[in-house]
Amino acid sequence: MIGAFRKSNQILKMSSKVVSSSNFTSSTNPQGLPHLPVPKLNDTLKTFLDTVEPHLPASNFENTKNLVREFGKAGGIGEKLQKLLEKRAQEKENWLSDPTSNWWLNCAYLQYRDPVVVWSSPGIVMPQRKFDTMEDRLTFATRVIYSAMQFKSLIDAKKIAVEKMGKNEMDMQQYHNVFGTCRIPGLPQDSVQFNRDSTHIAVAVNDVFFKVPVYNVHGDILGENQLMEQLQFCVSEAMKVKNPLKIGVLTSDNRDNWAKAYHELIKNPQNISSLEDIQKSLFLLSIDRETPQIKDDIITGEYLFLTGAGSSHNSANRWYDKTIQFIIGTRGLNGVTYEHSPAEGGPIAVLTDQVIKYVDDHEAGKATIAIGTGNYEKPTMLSFQSSPEVEQAIKLSSDNIDKLTADVDMNYLHFTDYGKNFIKTQKFSPDSFIQMAIQFAFYRLHHVPGAHYESAGTRLYVHGRTECIRSCSKESIEFSKAMIESKDDKVKLQRMKDAIDVHKKYVSQAVQGYGIDRHLLGLKLIARENGIDIPELYSDDGYVKASTYRLSTSQVPSVYNAFMCYGPLTYDGYGCCYSPRNNDMWFGLSSMRSNNETSTKLFKKSLDESLKLMKQVLMNVGEQPIKSKL
Repeated sequence: MIGAFRKSNQILKMSSKVVSSSNFTSSTNPQGLPHLPVPKLNDTLKTFLDTVEPHLPASNFENTKNLVREFGKAGGIGEKLQKLLEKRAQEKENWLSDPTSNWWLNCAYLQYRDPVVVWSSPGIVMPQRKFDTMEDRLTFATRVIYSAMQFKSLIDAKKIAVEKMGKNEMDMQQYHNVFGTCRIPGLPQDSVQFNRDSTHIAVAVNDVFFKVPVYNVHGDILGENQLMEQLQFCVSEAMKVKNPLKIGVLTSDNRDNWAKAYHELIKNPQNISSLEDIQKSLFLLSIDRETPQIKDDIITGEYLFLTGAGSSHNSANRWYDKTIQFIIGTRGLNGVTYEHSPAEGGPIAVLTDQVIKYVDDHEAGKATIAIGTGNYEKPTMLSFQSSPEVEQAIKLSSDNIDKLTADVDMNYLHFTDYGKNFIKTQKFSPDSFIQMAIQFAFYRLHHVPGAHYESAGTRLYVHGRTECIRSCSKESIEFSKAMIESKDDKVKLQRMKDAIDVHKKYVSQAVQGYGIDRHLLGLKLIARENGIDIPELYSDDGYVKASTYRLSTSQVPSVYNAFMCYGPLTYDGYGCCYSPRNNDMWFGLSSMRSNNETSTKLFKKSLDESLKLMKQVLMNVGEQPIKSKL
């Protein structure tokens, strides 16, 4: 993600539910953070019904209520599963994502078999640069590498400032999962490999991969002059390779397909060596070839950052299993693709901001070039041996990524009418205000409630990952209807306030570990673990509809003209990631072209109009006019 986690200013008062951390210190909990709580069963079931009601007709909702009543009755299956989950919570530092038995990592990522491309891995669009020559691109790339390595040094020295929400510290252990980490394909599930002490990166040019040392013989980070020489060598050697084997495209495919191809690859010792050099690299840097020109001045992930534009462009110039891939484009378009399984966006966020700042400072003459000295090893071109089975797998993966590239419809909205400063003058939470604008935009287009996922971090707890904020509520739908049907701006404003208040309450519960999605998942997983039949509640129409998130959203703030983009969670849904700045907002938007119900272009237009209409209500009812830009 882009920018550090900054929701702490939205949670003004943390609940006393966040326990003092002093009693929890251990080798795997160095900050002494509290353990993730298990919510009360009745609280979760009540909130669950509240979030289901907007999606069902009255008769169906009665059936769901009966199932919930049966599930939660005294001595029933829900109570039994609750006790088993509470027992697990007593034995684990984090009942959901404990390193010794990581439910979340396994079920959310490693067992997920769709491609990580579009369906899991986000892309980050950095501010556009001006590149006239290859030397311009390589100069930028050396600064990306150097600043990233400096950031790693801060992590290793434990000098990254501890992030807080209010007065409460957040778990910083994910920072150690960023560099040297790689997902490894497997059947029936993948695994994650950590190589934190690695001394090289991987560089991809023209679909050819290189092992590139980034430390000298004394253990010092190479200077920019030395990194430039390393990259120049890679570019020169890669251009000599005719018809390179497109091994990288295999990582873009369905995980089962990739795992089968991987099994074929590792039959050859040379392939094993090359694969290990990529997997053990600190990160990967892709120097791309020219991509298709599109009308917009920024390529928003469809070509560059999510799919690589297909097999004939840059989809094979990637290793999508690497946690971090920096992408150096041809027209000043650069960014990051990151594999999501080992960490949330916070660490990638802070890293990306540091890279942007480092480059900006150099371009503005505020920093000096880092000159390196000392001997160092030259890059090594990594070779792969093919076979008929590998060739067939590459063809299949190429066809699949070409289809996915053609299907995903990425776009962005740079909203300049106002930003979070204006929202704050109206005494609203910027995040809740924007979430209601997204709800309103969806309802204006489709005239039905959109089940709505907003990511909330649970790093207040040791090994914390995420919880879902269910932004679609009875109040958000009443607000959307009022904005469309009512002629009274005071009614619209009251509905807006009601919806925002409900959302703020859910945010507070979620970040404190008292959301409902992870709890319901935990009850389901504990049943499976104990050989208990999955309760009927989980196949109920209400559960399915309320959990089929047609809106996948996340706030990823940055002070820069940068934004995140990712694919939708469902074929009939939208991805919507946003960065609210003081006086403007960036939105990365997506949908699938193969679905005739959705349109990224129309959703972008509806979102733009919704934000403007909400402001107009505030202006019409407000006692004093407020300028558009503050």
